[in-house]
Amino acid sequence: MELSKILAITGRPGLYKMLAQTKNGLVVESFLDGKKMTAFSHERISSLEEISIFTTDEDLPLKDVLKMIYDMLDGEKALSHKSDPEELKEFFKEAVPNYDEENVYVSDIKKVVQWYNLLQENNMLEFEKEEDKPADNNSDNKEATEEKTAEAKAGEKTDSDTK
Repeated sequence: MELSKILAITGRPGLYKMLAQTKNGLVVESFLDGKKMTAFSHERISSLEEISIFTTDEDLPLKDVLKMIYDMLDGEKALSHKSDPEELKEFFKEAVPNYDEENVYVSDIKKVVQWYNLLQENNMLEFEKEEDKPADNNSDNKEATEEKTAEAKAGEKTDSDTK
């Protein structure tokens, strides 16, 4: 799940997929109705990658919160974001037991639940696949970098020995 290309725009409902960058902003597509529009640079735009939730320990990235909800519901749709505030709080407490109840408001919970449901409806919640790939790529890249560094050092010794 690539959260850096999924955007929340202040004053506009739902989530948006970034399609292209323009001189004055971004071309985005709404997950709600599929319409394409321009999000101008003066608007407050946040990628879901940048958003986190307050917990009693430390801030929890939104991706982790979405995964916790996904795991709790076995990938199924969550309750409606228009549900009773107490019901939403209970649901969120079950999904994220250590969330900071003083700093995470019902409006925040509503957004997270709505976003989760939008992503679930659009089959954008793929956690296992994405978590496996970066770990493998990072270890491969690290080994390749170490090999190149070793080769470069060996080459330097050879060059300096001949001079």
